[in-house]
Amino acid sequence: MSDTAVSRNGGRILVDALVRNAVDTVYCVPGESYLPVLDALHDAQGVRTIVTRHEGAASNMADAYGKLTGRPGICFVTRGPGATHASNGVHTAREDSTPMILFVGQVESGFVGRGGFQEVDYRQMFGGLAKWVTEIDSLERIPEIVAKAFSVALAGRPGPVVIALPENVLFGSGAVADAPAVRVTQAAPAADTMDELRALLAAAQRPLVVVGGTGWDAHASAAFKRFIVANNLPVAASFRRQDLFDNRDPHYVGQLGLGVSPKLAERAREADLLLVVGSRLAETTSSGYTIVQSPAPRQTLVHVHPDPQELGRTYQARLPINAGMREFAHALDKLEPVISPWRAWTEAARADYVVHSTPPQPSAEIKGVDLAQVVAHLNDVLPDDAVIANGAGNYTVWVHRFYRYRRPATELAPTNGAMGYGFPAAIAAKLQDPARTVVCFAGDGCFMMYPQELATAVQFGAPLVVIVVNNGMLGTIRMHQEREYPGRVSATDLVNPDFVAFAKAFGAHAERVERTEDFPAAFERAQRAGVAALIELRMDPRQITPVSRLNG
Repeated sequence: MSDTAVSRNGGRILVDALVRNAVDTVYCVPGESYLPVLDALHDAQGVRTIVTRHEGAASNMADAYGKLTGRPGICFVTRGPGATHASNGVHTAREDSTPMILFVGQVESGFVGRGGFQEVDYRQMFGGLAKWVTEIDSLERIPEIVAKAFSVALAGRPGPVVIALPENVLFGSGAVADAPAVRVTQAAPAADTMDELRALLAAAQRPLVVVGGTGWDAHASAAFKRFIVANNLPVAASFRRQDLFDNRDPHYVGQLGLGVSPKLAERAREADLLLVVGSRLAETTSSGYTIVQSPAPRQTLVHVHPDPQELGRTYQARLPINAGMREFAHALDKLEPVISPWRAWTEAARADYVVHSTPPQPSAEIKGVDLAQVVAHLNDVLPDDAVIANGAGNYTVWVHRFYRYRRPATELAPTNGAMGYGFPAAIAAKLQDPARTVVCFAGDGCFMMYPQELATAVQFGAPLVVIVVNNGMLGTIRMHQEREYPGRVSATDLVNPDFVAFAKAFGAHAERVERTEDFPAAFERAQRAGVAALIELRMDPRQITPVSRLNG
């Protein structure tokens, strides 16, 4: 810690700690419980405060920031209702392994346990959601606890930290020494471990690499690609991690997740070696633990993960490797390539992917907009660094199947299937890097979770494009409903507002598209608008997935 310190209130000490850890953006909904923090942010050099209209949106924006930068997204909310609203983003960050710190106002320490106004026991509330939950009990511990929060959020498997801030701690003043900026290290693989990996690879006939997780940077991604190309390996992405490997590369063979290609799923089952790098191989990626069985996979499993607690948690790997993605990729760079006998295996997997990811010809039976053609058009015209954001719903199957991601940090999509995530995430992406094109896909139900964030996009100048896929229903639930209870529609129909009028009321550009051929011009106008833009696509409700139709 520094040798000298001047008297500051708790809010100033806290914000100074954030600045020392290179925080440049804070997402929040203001509350009286943390007024000293808001006052300190007024003078904080280089820190931008983004005020959202809902705490859930603020926490989702913090998650998106963490995904894009690899640094913890910072969110402030008030006590009680503010914290419960923000819990959505905490759950997403935990499931998605995203570094994030949520600061929550708290009643005065002397009121705890006495039923104070909006009092919540945050250790109990967030105990199963966050990596670490704590409450600062004294002014002097603010630098220490903030430093630990950054360490915990970033170390091993990244994730969210929640810190409660009692009012008396924030309003109190004292001379407190600052802590230095946090430095986080990751494990690196031992040389004999890499030798064993090469031996397993040399003995394989049908290998498949699965890439996922977080902690990747440009250098790690480039080194990983060199390894894939040098060994002519087929590589699949885990659920909603498609941006980790260029989908145009001849070694990319598709994504394991919702809407997985049946041929890719079968190929993963047939593989004699699975090299899983970064992914936890959770339920969705493993198709309910069927592609990779627990606890003893049929395939020879090499499992690489930055958190030792994830290794052996679900699967007993032949070779578990505890390593950060950068450290493992660096070790791969030193690995002598294997003379591979699987060229035909890789080429066949790639050919299957190309067929699966190529949109079919429009069907005459479907009215309204063909979403496959919309995604195909964006795939053709968007720059390589364009960010695609989405929430949850059947509409995402079209995006993940037909859009070919090119670069890391271009896919903002919640692996926990949180509706409403995409629009706040897209706003955060556009504010983080205004030069990049940002497009959000949202179903009509998904968009209506946080539609008020149009006000945030307009207020802070985020000219993204949100594409609202309107089929007048909660499509995913309707699909399951028709499968389990055919013809008995219950609670899945939606009566929506006029989305165009709604968006224009916020000062956004808005258009409605009812024919596929009208979309390219509408999208071009939206991009030129200079403000946040909404394009409503009128969809045929029978078009429930790219290949399935509702009858009657």
